[in-house]
Amino acid sequence: MTRILLVAPTCDGTDVGEAWVAHQWASRLGRRHDVTLLTSHKRDRPPAAPQLPGVRVIEWPDPPGLGRAERLNSLLKPGYAAFHVRARRWARAALARGERFDVAHQPAPVATRYPSPLAGLGIPWLLGPVGGGLTDPPGFPADDTAPWYVGLRAVDGWRLAHDPWLRRTYRDASIVLGIAPYVAEHLADAPVRELVTLSETALPELPDLEPRIPHDGPLRLLHVGRLVRTKGARDVVRALSLLPRGRARLDVVGDGPDREACEALARELGVAPHVTFHGRQDRAAVEAHYRAADVFVFPSYREPGGNVVLEAMGHGLPVVVADRGGPASAVDDACAIRLPVTTPDALAAGLAAAIERLAADPALRAEMGQAARGRMERVGLWEAKIDEAERLYARVIRDAAVGGGAGTGAGTGADRRAVVRRRSGS
Repeated sequence: MTRILLVAPTCDGTDVGEAWVAHQWASRLGRRHDVTLLTSHKRDRPPAAPQLPGVRVIEWPDPPGLGRAERLNSLLKPGYAAFHVRARRWARAALARGERFDVAHQPAPVATRYPSPLAGLGIPWLLGPVGGGLTDPPGFPADDTAPWYVGLRAVDGWRLAHDPWLRRTYRDASIVLGIAPYVAEHLADAPVRELVTLSETALPELPDLEPRIPHDGPLRLLHVGRLVRTKGARDVVRALSLLPRGRARLDVVGDGPDREACEALARELGVAPHVTFHGRQDRAAVEAHYRAADVFVFPSYREPGGNVVLEAMGHGLPVVVADRGGPASAVDDACAIRLPVTTPDALAAGLAAAIERLAADPALRAEMGQAARGRMERVGLWEAKIDEAERLYARVIRDAAVGGGAGTGAGTGADRRAVVRRRSGS
């Protein structure tokens, strides 16, 4: 049984996003290995320890005053500095009193901007999956409707090239996991030793698949996600205006600052009767939308991961995505239509052509849906992700033993800047 030190600044199976993802790592690794988790919890959320009976949990409450402005906190993580200090102090003290860990892993945060408390401890360790850093395509205007503070991501590239604390993290990690192949370009200026592609999330299990009953009505399109400009809902609305009236109808599930613009565009283009904006829905309602849809359309052109694409594929839906970022790497040509992203007009035209193709060919939709479901069975479940992580753990433990340590002193300069790119889970 491998002794694993797992580091995640938040871990909560009752929450969403990174907290839920970290809980999947901790709970699933804890069933197979001896896991010690270093984490913290929001003051208004349940702590991790009662949720993880098979895991040794060391956790601290977030500093006071961080419960407001959830979206801002999610991006900037003002409590991370305190967590970093506490986690590093605990780990150093544990090692000093004789505790030993075979390997360590920090799977969150996903963003590449956070130094790890594991750097320099002398334990072989993995960082990630990390991602982010995608910019708007050159042909798209800078009209993102996300809040102003999202623009602070622009400094990430500079920090990867110049921040000594952050660079130490990437130099020291035995392996950096990237959520999609594009991460290699984003980390080009970071001293990464080895980069392995591994999606940041997965499905806990496949949903029950109900037969899709053929119907004579319009093609039922579904878009799920927070409504910001880059998620592409506006482009799907525009695509509807390029199709014969009644050819398709669109259900949009989610809310956000771009909703008003999407609704106004639907009215302006005369397709409002064919679009329903449902707003934010609970999980049961979202699952019902997946079951009712014919095609999932998610042309997000700045999407680092794209968990909703995995959910749609799990429901056996053919998908239409932008050929960029995480969604493009989550699919293959058997289950998806990937569209080039150059300008908004070209993307809308590509969406319209893809929708028309799928509307005209029910057999193709069924074939692609089966391929989507099959792909998720092979590589899209959490158990497959944990299997891959175990293979990587075994390798870095073996390499550290052969090298006489974690590798923190092995190689300098150009040696440490070498990036070996391997593709996993495809």
